[in-house]
Parts: sequence; C-alpha cells; structure tokens
Amino acid sequence: MREIIGVLGVIVAIQGALGALGRTFTDTTGWGILPHWYDLPTLAYVGMAAAGLALFVWGEAGKKRRKRAGSGA
Repeated sequence: MREIIGVLGVIVAIQGALGALGRTFTDTTGWGILPHWYDLPTLAYVGMAAAGLALFVWGEAGKKRRKRAGSGA
C-alpha cells in the first residue's frame, strides 16, 4: 500500500512543481495538467509539491522499514 502512496506522491510533487515553475517563469500559465483544469495560485502549487514529496518520503520509509524487519528475522 505504501508503494502506491509513494507513486502518487511522486505524481503530485511533479504536478505541483510544474505548476509553480510554469507560473513563475511564464506568462502566468502553469505547466502540467492541473492548470488546464484549475486556476490555483503559485503558493498552492508549491504546497502540492511539498505534500507530494512528503508522501513519497513516507512511502519509501515504509519500504525500508519492512525490508529491515524482514532481513533481521
């Protein structure tokens, strides 16, 4: 289950980063798929990127913990 959450975290982080970078470096249109559907401020995209990164780290920590517990038994 944590692998799926980690993959979703990567997707959310990429979309958030693309939206923030697009709004920062272009004429106020974000990159990625989300700006086509929603008109979010740049700070919301930065928050999405941070949340996606947190989900990815949480998913990877769960995989490492499971691997460590399996090899020690």
